[in-house]
Amino acid sequence: MKSRFILITLFLCCCLVRSGAENYPYRSDVLWVTVPDHADWLYETGEKAVVDVQLYRYGIPEDAVVSYSVADDMMKGDVDGTVKLSRGRARVNIGTRKTPGFRDLRLTATVGGKKYSHHIKVGFSVDKIRPFTKEPADFMEFWKDGIDEMRARPLAFTKELAREYCTPKMDCYLVRLELNGRGQAVYGYLFIPKDAAAGSCPAVLCPPGAGIKTIKEPLRHCYYGENGFIRLEMEIHGLDPRLPEPMFRDISNAFNGRDNGYLANGLDNRDRYYMRRVYLALVRALDMLASLPQWDGTNLAVQGGSQGGALAIVAAALDSRVTQCVVNHPALSDMAAYSVGKTGGYPHFNKIKGAMTPDNIRTMAYYDVVNFARHVKADTYMTWGYNDDTCPPTTSYAVWNVLSCPKESLITPINEHWTSDATEFGQFEWIRRHLRKKP
Repeated sequence: MKSRFILITLFLCCCLVRSGAENYPYRSDVLWVTVPDHADWLYETGEKAVVDVQLYRYGIPEDAVVSYSVADDMMKGDVDGTVKLSRGRARVNIGTRKTPGFRDLRLTATVGGKKYSHHIKVGFSVDKIRPFTKEPADFMEFWKDGIDEMRARPLAFTKELAREYCTPKMDCYLVRLELNGRGQAVYGYLFIPKDAAAGSCPAVLCPPGAGIKTIKEPLRHCYYGENGFIRLEMEIHGLDPRLPEPMFRDISNAFNGRDNGYLANGLDNRDRYYMRRVYLALVRALDMLASLPQWDGTNLAVQGGSQGGALAIVAAALDSRVTQCVVNHPALSDMAAYSVGKTGGYPHFNKIKGAMTPDNIRTMAYYDVVNFARHVKADTYMTWGYNDDTCPPTTSYAVWNVLSCPKESLITPINEHWTSDATEFGQFEWIRRHLRKKP
């Protein structure tokens, strides 16, 4: 196992990160700097963690009063206090944990009449984190039955040239892939290198992050198709990605609100749960890729982040043809852990009133990524950050620690729920390095 720790410099965070969901807002007047006394942000249970807190306004140290709360990962604060910064800095002892997991230091200060917040998570005995979720005795049998039922119908899909996404080096097609006899389908943009010879191209399936939305920036990973790879950017809801953006918003508002989100639809029954069709669609998408004459017949990779990372693991577990699995901060991991007061994964069903019922928890086990991770055989590359409050690091470690396949990790402690363009290009390079020779 290889692990690398990348601590992204504050300069890059300030200058390059532009999303409000990320750690250092672009062009902010105020900058937080939080530095644990362990360079890798990791401790053993029983060790005390101390964090150096710094606050700057216009690059000048700010002697503000900082309120703080300390909590277990994703939980309510159990220690509160204040500290007065001197020359813009102070040290906060956030204590320890008796059990493996993460502690979260949450900071708030008022500067120039405006409130600013920041947080930092540090881990304790993270290699000993284990999931709460247990695998049902008939787990793989349940999924085999579903795959067999789906494959009883012949593979069927349409392919239409999407000229707007073609480049001099690759062609793009809008694909509609049939899933069953009820008219349900999924769409995707399929990229194929121009004039590719038969049997010459590795193939990569890229499932999407959570939400009801169009396929995001189909050309953002054009370096796959332009470097000899087939790539399928897919959606999971059966919605044509060419629909106008306002229509996607209307559909999402109607069918993906807090009370009726698709990730909770049918959760009380494993056979009716919305994600059953989605998980099976992954295998059908791999069937399609494997049917293309340009596929090299050997290398079939999956790659995604968040919900897409979860689906990448699901696909690798359900289909033994998958040879490389690349995952960013997987969602849908150890979801039922909240039922026993432990840190659980996205979509955080503990926040939905009445979701943690015995029937729902039973269904979750058939769809939880930690159970699929136990069955992955493909070479796997996984990355996650510690400050993530969407797919918390506790659940990423719960997945990582049960993987028994050949695996490598890229851990970026400062990251919240994001990966850089450089990291994603590095994943392409990792897949290329791990291609298997044709027999």
